[in-house]
This record gives sequence, C-alpha cells and structure tokens, in this order.
Amino acid sequence: MTRVAGIDCGTNSIRLLVADVDPETGHLVELDRRMLVVRLGQGVDRTGRLAPEALERTFAACREYAAVIEEFGAERIRFVATSASRDAENRQEFVDGVVEILGVEPEVITGDQEAEFSFTGATGELPDSETYLVVDIGGGSTEFVTGDRHVEAARSVDIGCVRLTERHVRHDPPTAEEAEAIRADVRAALDLAAETVPLDTAGTLVGLAGSVTTIAAIALGLPGYDSEKIHHARIPAAQVAEIAGRLLASTHDERAAIPAIHPGRVDVIVAGALVLQEIVERVGAAEVVVSEHDILDGIALSVA
Repeated sequence: MTRVAGIDCGTNSIRLLVADVDPETGHLVELDRRMLVVRLGQGVDRTGRLAPEALERTFAACREYAAVIEEFGAERIRFVATSASRDAENRQEFVDGVVEILGVEPEVITGDQEAEFSFTGATGELPDSETYLVVDIGGGSTEFVTGDRHVEAARSVDIGCVRLTERHVRHDPPTAEEAEAIRADVRAALDLAAETVPLDTAGTLVGLAGSVTTIAAIALGLPGYDSEKIHHARIPAAQVAEIAGRLLASTHDERAAIPAIHPGRVDVIVAGALVLQEIVERVGAAEVVVSEHDILDGIALSVA
C-alpha cells in the first residue's frame, strides 16, 4: 500500500483526501477526507483574475492541509486545480503560493482530464455491468462523462453554481427572470455537451460534488451532513425538481437555516439545484445516484 494525498482545488471549495492505495488492485482505504469553502473563483467570470482575498483564503487552507499531510506521513501528493485557475490571468500567483506551502506544483488540468478523474473515482464501487453517465457539478464548470469501466466520451462545459450565481442572481430570492437566465445557460451548455457525450443512452445517472450531495442531504431529511447516508443514495427525479423549486423560492436566511446546507454553499445552492434539475430532465433519468467518491478518489488512485 502507498500512502498518498490528493487535493482538488475547485472554484468554490478545496478538498483533501489522504488514503492508502494498493497500486496493483486500485483498492483505496480512506484515512482522512475534508473540505473547506474558499471561493477561489470569486469574481473570475467577471474580471478574469483571482482576487487577492480569494488567494489568501486558499493559501490558508493549503497550510492547514500541509499539517494534516505531514501528520499522516503521506509519501506522494498530487494537487489538481480546476476551473477557476484555468480561467485566471494571474494563475501564476496561485501556482507559486501552492508550491511554497506544499512543495508541489498544482496541475491545472483540462476539463477532459477532470472528467476522467471524476469518472474513475465515482464508479469504482459500482457494478461493472452498467453504463454510466457521471455528472460533476462544480463551482465554475460541469463535467459530463460516460462509459462502463472505461471512459468512452467526456466534455466539460462552463456552467457551475458559482459562475451562474455571479452571472445572473441579483435578488433574494432570485426572480423568475434570473432563474430562467440560469436555466437558459444550462440548456445551451447541455446542447454543447451532447455534441460529444450521448446524454440519453446511459443506464444510470451518477451525480457528484457539493450541489448534488447537498440536495441529497435535503432529500433524505438529514439533521446535518452525513456522508455515509448520502453515498449511493438514490434521489427520484420528482424530488430533485421539488427541492430545486423550494430552494428557488427561499431567501438566503431560510436556506441558511437548513442544517444540511454548508454555510459556504447557501448563496450558490439555488443555481446548483437548477443545474441538476435541468440535467435530470434532459437525460430523462428516473433518479440520480449520488456518489461521495469523485475526482478526489480519482486523483488519489492516479498518484499511487
């Protein structure tokens, strides 16, 4: 077994997984998994740059993760950076800060690479006989990838809960016009994704990342976030639509009072829910299978 650390730095959150991985079998034993909301992508869609305060929040999280990695004695580290750092003019500031703190250079991966890691992590425990459409709804982008045990097609499109919130939402709760603008962007992005990835042929829709797991926690009526209960939960399409409608009609304070919603997601969960609803309806899925295993697991497996 090789002890590894995988870090996924996205538009909204930065997450760490420390695990023992068997390179021969691909078996992964989780030792520590954690998440901090740092909003690295704050304002990137508008300015094209990473904000100084967003960089400092991210570097503070990196310092915390460096201590955890040292405590567990991980032999290898892989740091993957996604949508926000792909888009930013000043991404070198981000790279330099991460190298100084963690001693590794963040890999600013392509959307297709992101999709492949997500697929590998999400489907590792699922039956071999199925064909899957894995959807990873992030802060800045959403990845679509289909296959059985291997990726057959993948596409990343620029719809994410932070990007769409910053682009369209000006009222609390969002107006009908703002909600429709979000939906229109999602539908256009689904048309783009469908050029590469068949959206209606997979047997099982698998949803990943914070927007999806938060909606699952709400659907299950959990008093707080419980990853064991969320992992592999099956949420019917009708319930996804009902929750999206309820969140859309709620104020910031009303959403903040829902215990399953992380404070860092309160302002962006509406857009995330609308993205998921549009995907479920476009795919024609009866339900979405929720996975807690995602790009982080794929990163850890890749570095062993």
